[in-house]
Amino acid sequence: MMYSSRRKPVLYFKEERRGDGSKVSHQQKMLLTGKCTVYKLFGLCMVLVLVSLLWLQLSCSGDMSSTFHEAKHAPQLPPCPAGNQASAADDPSWGPHKLALVVPFRERFEELLVFVPFMHTFLNKKKIRHKILIINQVDHYRFNRASLINVGYLESGNDTDYLAMHDVDLLPLNEALDYGFPEDGPFHVASPELHPLYHYKTYVGGILLLTKKHYHMCNGMSNRFWGWGREDDEFYRRLRKAELQLFRPNGITTGYKTFLHIHDPAWRKRDQKRVAAQKQEQFKVDPEGGLTNLQYQVESRQDLTINGAPCTIINTKLLCDQSQTPWCLLA
Repeated sequence: MMYSSRRKPVLYFKEERRGDGSKVSHQQKMLLTGKCTVYKLFGLCMVLVLVSLLWLQLSCSGDMSSTFHEAKHAPQLPPCPAGNQASAADDPSWGPHKLALVVPFRERFEELLVFVPFMHTFLNKKKIRHKILIINQVDHYRFNRASLINVGYLESGNDTDYLAMHDVDLLPLNEALDYGFPEDGPFHVASPELHPLYHYKTYVGGILLLTKKHYHMCNGMSNRFWGWGREDDEFYRRLRKAELQLFRPNGITTGYKTFLHIHDPAWRKRDQKRVAAQKQEQFKVDPEGGLTNLQYQVESRQDLTINGAPCTIINTKLLCDQSQTPWCLLA
């Protein structure tokens, strides 16, 4: 494989400081035990405001993840980016291209709370025009990452001209990683020599950038892969069939520490079960399926802001032809 020689901009992160929790508790005690005066009531209100801000900061940094699960099972997440870095994501002065950051998603809200502001800040620092699309699967079938990415492509709008197929649990830590327009061919950001888990040479999962033209040339991804895994291996063969040159990062020296993988397998099990004919089908090439036979319904759209970072949630119901892929339902 050939490697991209594009120059990379530099990115720095700043951490926010938390308030002094012990001082707040002492002030509360003094106010509650003292004589109730107008001044003391005013002071108590100020303390409550500070406590609320402290709680909000902790919930953003992952310390309050027990809102969703027991704290002892929650993954270790990085702090949210500084609030003053969450500016507009579509500044025309940044260039003619705009990225659709497509995230296939189901029920991983703790990771989403960190991912959206983190990626929004990362892309803003690099002056990448973008919008973040969370394709949320709300049906009763098994998770289908490939079909959700197909939905993201079709629902991304005419204002974007390239997309990132991006896992929600993979955060880029190296300032030199490139998310620019992949004009020459698909650009695999999370390449095997950098990904913390997957190191085989035909791996194209995790984070992959493509122009919309190139994605259409591949007919998108196969819709036959219900459950976890194998859909990106099939997509690699589609790239070769379309005679597209695959590019990967050049000059990155951080190795397997280039990304933070925030998925905890002990806390959230992956759906790796293979049932019926799926055991044989998982290694086959889907010659016809993709964008042309995708079936789905958009239940609703929600524009959200997480720590100042905008994103769009597209609640999606996938449809399954059980005569073709009966493994969309677990036996």
